[in-house]
Amino acid sequence: MTRIHLDPPLQQDSEVPLPDEAFRHLVQVLRLREGESFIAFCGDGAEYEATLTAVAKRSAMLRLGRRREVDRESPLQLTLAQCVSKGDRMDYTLQKAVELGVQRILPLLSSRSVVKLDGERWEKKLEHWRGIVVSACEQSGRTRIPEVAPPLALDRWLPACDESGLRLTLDPAAAQGLAALPEVRSATLLIGPEGGLSDTEIRQAAQAGFQGLRVGPRVLRTETAGVAVLAALQARFGDWA
Repeated sequence: MTRIHLDPPLQQDSEVPLPDEAFRHLVQVLRLREGESFIAFCGDGAEYEATLTAVAKRSAMLRLGRRREVDRESPLQLTLAQCVSKGDRMDYTLQKAVELGVQRILPLLSSRSVVKLDGERWEKKLEHWRGIVVSACEQSGRTRIPEVAPPLALDRWLPACDESGLRLTLDPAAAQGLAALPEVRSATLLIGPEGGLSDTEIRQAAQAGFQGLRVGPRVLRTETAGVAVLAALQARFGDWA
């Protein structure tokens, strides 16, 4: 059944206007009609049975029915610290990370990051990324929205990093592979940009407690690396195990 995210709060047995963006998607794109049902959620861990009512040319009302708690979150707490990549590569990474159960995404700017924007354009980019995350939650059935933090320079983030659990970054020359990892309950995965992390950044990451992880003899693209390792961690320690 179609799922749609609505801004909180939502209340069972209430009737509210359908927001413009949701109207365009449900009525103009999917062609839902008055009386048809869908699932609504607002990120609080619940879903609502929803029904379209009073559909007009440019607006509609929806009735929120039964509320039910739904837990589709992984027991493995995952943070993806992803150096910003160019174009739709970053969009792809965010979308797939959400599908794979990541709870937090930290966009980082490294010395080799290709993307250079001013303050206002970064705000628009952040809004766009958060929209990607919400759409991925709609598709994947999640009822809690992963956090997407504002972009931060990698050399500022590493010394102040307070992420709990295991800290990992990819390194083809690392001694340990996935099989050597201890039992993991939470992990932060640092992924470099298109050109990889610089030698200085690799040293800074090691000083911040990040361990090198080998995932095979081949070099992975930035948009592949995070997705591949998140999937492997879920398969070994999370809800794919």
